This record gives sequence, C-alpha cells and structure tokens, in this order.
Amino acid sequence: MRDKLERELHIKDRKFIKNVLTHFIREEVQKAGFEKVVVGISGGVDSALTAFLSAEALGRENVIGISMPYRTSSPQSVEDARLVAETLKIEFHEIDITPQVDAYYSLFPDADNVRRGNKMARERMSILYDFAHWKRALVIGTSNKSELLIGYSTRWGDSAHDINPLGDLYKTQVWEMAEFVGVPERIVKKKPSADLWPGQTDEGEIGLSYRTLDLILVGYVDLRLKREDLIKAGFEEKLVDRVLSMVRSSQYKRKLPIICKIAQRTVDKDFLYLRDWGL
Repeated sequence: MRDKLERELHIKDRKFIKNVLTHFIREEVQKAGFEKVVVGISGGVDSALTAFLSAEALGRENVIGISMPYRTSSPQSVEDARLVAETLKIEFHEIDITPQVDAYYSLFPDADNVRRGNKMARERMSILYDFAHWKRALVIGTSNKSELLIGYSTRWGDSAHDINPLGDLYKTQVWEMAEFVGVPERIVKKKPSADLWPGQTDEGEIGLSYRTLDLILVGYVDLRLKREDLIKAGFEEKLVDRVLSMVRSSQYKRKLPIICKIAQRTVDKDFLYLRDWGL
C-alpha cells in the first residue's frame, strides 16, 4: 500500500502538468478580460513556482512580483524573492509591512505570534489587491493542496486569490514541478517556512513532515482510504488522526461563506452561473 501511495504522489509527466498549469493561467486570466497578474513572492518554493509559470503563460512583462517583508523576516527570504524576480526579469516591488503591523499591535502589545502572523498575511494580501487594481491585474494564488486540505493558511490572507494554479498540487509535487521548470535550487531545497517569526518552520508547526503528510492526504483524499487502511499502511495512528482532524476542522476555510436562504434564488445556492458568465 505504501508503494501505491508513493506512485500516486509522484508526478509521472512533468511536462504535461506544466502545460496544463500554464494553459490554465493564460485562459483564466484572458477569459476574465485581463492580461496581467500580481504575485506575492515570499522567497519560498510555492510563490517561486507560481511566478515562473505565470511568466511562461503570460510573458514576463505581464507579471508583477511583490516582496512584503516584516522586520523579523529572514534576510534570505527577501534575497530569494529578489532572485526569482531577477531570474525572470519581471517587474518587482519590495514593500516593508512593518509600519502598519506595528502601528496596530502597539494597541495590543501582548498579542501572540499567531495573531501577528495572521495580520501580516492579511496586510500582504491587501497590498496585492491594491496593486491589482492599480495595474489592472488579477491576484494569482500560491497555496498548494497540502495547505488547503489541512487549513494551513490565513483566511482572506495568503489563501485569498482570483485564480490558483497550485491548488491541486501537493507540496511534494510543488517541489517536483519547481525543479522541473528551473526555480533556483537554493529555493527548492530550503526548509519550508512562512517566515512569520524567527525560527518558524511549516513542518514544525504542522507537527510532521510534508512527505508524510502528503502520503496520508493522497491516500485519504485521492484514493479514498479509510483511517484503518492508512494505519495498516504503516502510518502512526496519532499522525493519521491528527491529519484527518485538520482536514475536517478546516472545511469552512475551503467554502464560500454560508448565506442564509430566504428567497427563491440565493447567491451560490440557486443563482449559479459559470465564473466568466456575462463577460
């Protein structure tokens, strides 16, 4: 069973997947009546892959990259964000979000790291959408399938977007695709971190490696295995329970806000049309 999960997780035809992703970006942007996209480049592999795919799909002149460090952000993150932009030769802006975040938390000096991290994520997204309005562009998402399934994101923060090319790729697959399209090796190989506070790592917060997480998720979601099947496949019971609990408890993050139905035709319940209806 473990071998089957490994095979399911591994991308067999990277060129084909790259073509699907770039076609998706080009088609969805143009169908909505736009030419440009804005991408928040953190210095991590997800945003780097998104920027590379966007540049190929739309041309480098139509991709705007923005790095938004906080005063505690790792200097390497800023350098790696700049490296992506320089490699692709795209328009690039570096905006320090320290003043607005610190101004708010001067009122709440005892706020914990999670509150501050969520605020940073939402400040960054507000900047991306301001640029999108200014540049007449769409905001392109960078959240991968692993993060979306366990809720490892900030609602209306890093999980917000107009289109998302990576949302059906597990983190393990993001690494494979990033290597294939030519993302700089130092970005592909470095330890994943949202860089929300010094020393923070994704796997440290999640409580297990992405590799193990993705194998459990691909079994549970894609192959529809039951909890007992995953344990029989050799995964620790407590890890399986932890992952399945995160998937269930974060369901609300993956859905549009619920509207109380009163009328005959309710938005997102009965009033349903294609995304590009009317354009």
